Amino acid sequence: MAEISDSPSTSKSAEENTQTQTPEFDLKTTRNTKPGVKRLIISVTVLFSFILGFPLLWKSIEIYRAPLPFDRIDAFSSQIESKPLSFPCHFQAIFIGFDFDFKVSHGDVGATIARKMSDLSHGGGCGGCGGNYSVAVAVDRGDINAFDFGEKLRGSDEDADELVKSVVSEYGGGNAYSVVVVNEEGEVRSVVGKYRHAWIVGRVEEEEAVLHVAEVFVKVFVNGGDVEGSVRSEFMPVGADGRIVLSFSLLNADPRDWIYDWNFREIDETLLRPVIEALQPIANITVESQVLYHTPKSSFSYWDDKHGSHMFRTEDLPFFVNSNEWHLDTSVAAGGRSKVLQLVVYIPSAKECPLQLELPNGEISKTNGFISPMWGGVVVWNPQSCIKDFESMDPVRHTISPQDLLKLFEVLMGQLRQLLGLKSDNLYVGESGTSILLGSERGFTEWELDVLSRKHICFNLHSCATTLGSLSRLVQSLPRMIIMDEIGKQVKFSLEAAKFAQSNASIGIYNASAVSSRQSRSLAEDAFFHPSIMSISYYSFEHCFAIYSPFFLPVTMHVLLAALREWKRYKQENRKYLASKAKVKVS
Repeated sequence: MAEISDSPSTSKSAEENTQTQTPEFDLKTTRNTKPGVKRLIISVTVLFSFILGFPLLWKSIEIYRAPLPFDRIDAFSSQIESKPLSFPCHFQAIFIGFDFDFKVSHGDVGATIARKMSDLSHGGGCGGCGGNYSVAVAVDRGDINAFDFGEKLRGSDEDADELVKSVVSEYGGGNAYSVVVVNEEGEVRSVVGKYRHAWIVGRVEEEEAVLHVAEVFVKVFVNGGDVEGSVRSEFMPVGADGRIVLSFSLLNADPRDWIYDWNFREIDETLLRPVIEALQPIANITVESQVLYHTPKSSFSYWDDKHGSHMFRTEDLPFFVNSNEWHLDTSVAAGGRSKVLQLVVYIPSAKECPLQLELPNGEISKTNGFISPMWGGVVVWNPQSCIKDFESMDPVRHTISPQDLLKLFEVLMGQLRQLLGLKSDNLYVGESGTSILLGSERGFTEWELDVLSRKHICFNLHSCATTLGSLSRLVQSLPRMIIMDEIGKQVKFSLEAAKFAQSNASIGIYNASAVSSRQSRSLAEDAFFHPSIMSISYYSFEHCFAIYSPFFLPVTMHVLLAALREWKRYKQENRKYLASKAKVKVS
């Protein structure tokens, strides 16, 4: 019997059928279970917790910024820069003893004076009247005798000043700047009073009188006798807070020779108080005094046989003040924003007495003093006897006599006038001749105070606009700068004070305008130099990132990378599961 067995081909087919019915799974490309999302949810939750916490972190480091009126600041700055501030000025010319007819006197003469004023002003700058002025002309019709009136004007200038004031008031002058011209026999004499008027008396032609009147109006009443007639920053010695400290110092160069003292209290009450009251609208002035010893000068002097004294020249003035030995800045306001003007009386030692200042023309200075703009002035005072008492072992103590002290303070007040931008002498020399400038017991006449007010109003408003403009640009360039509510209020009040100053200046109220302009500048400076602005709390975004990134960046990066890694893993495993499911479905 033969043995029966399966053939090789039959067994191979059965094996292939078995493989077809049971599919093979590759764990690298497929998986038979759905991937879990627990790890992904945890990673995303941690990431979103960091993202949601970022606004809280940003809020915690937020910088407070009070709103500032940037538009108003830009408009105010543009207005000040583009259109110089001009003040309304009213002028009146009164002619006595002239044969003008009515039509000519009120028409052609006024227009001629206005044209002459325009030519002399050369357009004018800030602090002047510009083209905002009016000229009125009045001609006396025989009510006043020119000869008698001229004789009265040639008498005492003080009496003549009061007489002209009454005449101007009769013609309705009011606060207008007036010039009375009296045509009578005699030499021409021009005097500017202590109020707002002047008078010209003498034989003068009509054309000459018109030119002289126009020159007094422009060069004296508008420009204050200043030839340049422009506002110069070096003649604005008022602090940013609107204050001036007048520091009077009496320096004894060598107390071993002699010691001098002064009765400053009497001078303060009699001479300085009227000056302070007159300048009150322009600046808040305080006065202090001191007596210093061992204060030699830095420059050298030489003996002059011709004058019989020791001489120091104008070339030596920059080295006269000895900053190492003259400890003048002892004022409590020296470290603040108030302006300190040093008014020094220097008493030389016995080996340099008498000490005189030689001018460039070779003459001796009558005041024996000099000024330094924005710093102050120095007067050298020589004792009557420059001989030292060698018999006395102790230094001899003296007190400056009231007469000498009065002369010294007259010189010091002249220096103060120069520091403020006015003339120190009582003469104005112009194209039409020389005019005498009367003084006032207050140190400043009414028309001089008007000149100072206009100059300081203009300077203060320009300074306010510049400061507020700088603050606006600074704040907008640093988004993370702290702006306190106080700064916002100061800026607001500064703009309001500047607007009030402009409003008062436009109607000729100089005192109120000067006070408001001073306040506007002071508030602008206070806002710009506020302590919070200079704090370390304001910084840029880059600085903020540099501070907080070492704390949060490492953790944040790890959380972000972990979330991305989990998301990538989930997508990959889910792709495997879908591939396996599709393969099973196909099989």
